[in-house]
Formats: sequence, C-alpha cells, structure tokens
Amino acid sequence: MKVYGIFALGLLAALVSGCTASETKPAEAFTKTEDARHTLGDGGVSAFYTFDDEIPTQPGILLRQEPLEVHQSVPGAERSHRLLYTSTDGLRGKHPVAVSGTLHLPPGPAPGGGWPLLLWSHGTVGIADKCAPSWTGYVPFHNEHLEAWLAEGYAIVASDYQGLGTAGTHPYLATKPAAYSNLDIIRAVQAADFPLTDAVVIAGQSQGAGAAIATAGYAPDYAPEIDLRAVVATGVPFFTPDALIAVQEARPNDVVDPMLGYNFLALTLLAQIDADFHLKDYVSDEALPMARGVANICNRDMRKKIQDAGLTYNTTFKISPSEQLKQAFALMQFPALDLPVPLFVGTGSIDRDTPPRMQAGFVKKACAAGSRVQAHLYDGFDHLTVLNHSQIDSKPFVAKAFSGNEISDNCEDLPFKK
Repeated sequence: MKVYGIFALGLLAALVSGCTASETKPAEAFTKTEDARHTLGDGGVSAFYTFDDEIPTQPGILLRQEPLEVHQSVPGAERSHRLLYTSTDGLRGKHPVAVSGTLHLPPGPAPGGGWPLLLWSHGTVGIADKCAPSWTGYVPFHNEHLEAWLAEGYAIVASDYQGLGTAGTHPYLATKPAAYSNLDIIRAVQAADFPLTDAVVIAGQSQGAGAAIATAGYAPDYAPEIDLRAVVATGVPFFTPDALIAVQEARPNDVVDPMLGYNFLALTLLAQIDADFHLKDYVSDEALPMARGVANICNRDMRKKIQDAGLTYNTTFKISPSEQLKQAFALMQFPALDLPVPLFVGTGSIDRDTPPRMQAGFVKKACAAGSRVQAHLYDGFDHLTVLNHSQIDSKPFVAKAFSGNEISDNCEDLPFKK
C-alpha cells in the first residue's frame, strides 16, 4: 500500500523564581482521552514554568526570571536568563497564556542605547515540555550559530513557543501561536530592565524560519510598536500542493525514514483542533506506540528510535490522514507574503527536509507579493549545515538592517533553477 508522504520538516534538523532544576513532575503521555489532547507533554520541568496566579491579560509582561545553568546557556554569553512572560493564545482564542524563553547578553558593557536585539526562532525540538530549549539548552550547531551572533555584539532573545515548557500542548507548526510568542518576548525584555535597543531583527531555522516569517507578518497588527528591521530564515517550510509533491519525490514511502517524527508531531496539532480525529484510526499498530511517544520523546531522540524500529511511511500509516490534515495545514500558513521588512532566505541545495523546490516556491511568491527578498542557494549544504554556513551572507545583511542602510534584493535574478 502506498501512502502519500505528508511533511517536510527538520523541521518536516528555551524577576522572581525560588525554583530549582530538581523540582520536576512527570510528563503526560499521548493517550486517547479528549482532555489529554490539550495537555500532551506537560511536565518534566521545574516549577519555574508554572504560573499559579491569574495571568495578566496584557501580553508581553515579564512574570519572572532566573539565571540559566551552564548547559542551558549559549557559549559566549556573559549573562543568560530563563524568562516567563505573558502572551496571547494563538490557537484557541484571545485569552492570556504564560510562555517561557531565554535572554542571552554579550560580554562587556552595553553600547550606548543598549545591545541590538536579535530574536532567535528555534527549529523543531518536539512538543514535550522537557524539550524546550530553555530547559535542555541547544544542540552544538545551534550554539555555534548563536555564539557567532553574540560575538557580533547582538543580544539574543528566544521564545520556547506556546506550550513548550509551559502548560498546554505545543501547537506544532501553527504560525500564529509562534508569532505571538515571539512578539511578546520582545515586548517583555524591552520593557524590563535590560540594556537593549528598540530595533530588532528576527532569525529562524526550519520550524523557526516559518515562525520568523509569520512573526513579521503578524507584527503590524499585533505589535505595531515593535521596531522590526529584518528577517533571516534558513530551511523555510512552505505548504502548497506543489511543495508537497517536492517532498514526496524527496522521501520515498517504502524506505526507513527518521523524519516520520515530524508527521507524528503534526498529528498532535490536528488532534487539538479536531475532536473526531483519533490517532489509532490512521496509524498502524506497529507504529502507534512511537507516534504516541512524541509526548515524551524529544525530536533528536525520536529520529533514532524510528530508525531503530525500521518504520517507513507504508508500515506507519494504514489510512492516510491527508484529508483531515487540511485543517492543520490552514494553521501553518503565513498571514502575509508582502512582508514589511527585508527578508534573507538561505537554502541548502541538498536539503531533504524543506527541499529547494519548496523554498523556491515560497521565495517566488514572496517576491511577486512585493517582499524585498535576498535569496541564497548554497551548493552542497543540507537543512542543518546551511544554517551556520549562511552566516557569511546573513551577518552583513543583519548589520545593514540595524544600521538603516539600504538592503538590495535579488527577486529579478533568483539563484534557483527556472
């Protein structure tokens, strides 16, 4: 039986505390009960992440902070803080939620006016609270990337996103919740007693690239006061029929595929919005324990477990959930393609997670909509390795954005095949 390959993400390669890292509670499993759909992965982190008082309705308020431990910090940072702040539920309505994240400050005294602020929008880590970057820290190549920005003199703020670390199931790949989380952590740190500029540049990779672009799209309406200068995105996900065909061609259905973990994660978003969706109706008995395991297993470990189990698309799905997933895809769209600020897009020529054809489709549509896009195609680099290599071009792009210098686009001479 041939089942259509659905996703492209590696996507589709974290003022008051009093809490300690040892104060943890067990995480919830992906069970069949309706209530559990909205608490998948909750727990496994310290009490810092739980806010028991009534959450203020105003988004962007810093609720508490504490120093990060060494393994949770970014190398090269003089000070690193874990933050809890208010945001707006981007999935179920407008009620307030508490969201966690981090702030990393460069060494030495801040320049006059404060450190220029770079918001880092992270890629796929999972949906379990214990996978939140503010709790686990970053993998080495992300640390290398962020350390390079610190060395350039940028402060780095990073949201875990709604439901990662904090209560509620993380709405994986839904763009509005991630955008709100990003915009509100900018508000929170700029309103607090940190030496930061008003100007901010957003950078993201993979899931975070989509979140970064969405953040720029939602900013004019949700947070018009933020002085957003530019967006840097590598490994951009873009969900269209043509893009999904590109994914299908890049990922055969009859071979072992560690990227099935992205499918399992996206199905948890569907479960949150469709009460009639039941995982067991679509996933085989062989793969069901693994699919439910995303509530407790971080993405970096899930990939190896899928490889060891020998799962393929054809052995994982007994019925394709493609039709049902249209509801989830609607939540993964960008609010606008005519972005108000310049956009840098870095694409690896051998990216299998978000193939060049997928990213080229996004760039062409963004250019057609009027966005100022500077697109780069890096030969021989994949979904993960393109991140750090692309800094050869993204660093001067960001420097121009902060200085106010004009940024040229290459929409008339894109690097992709015609």
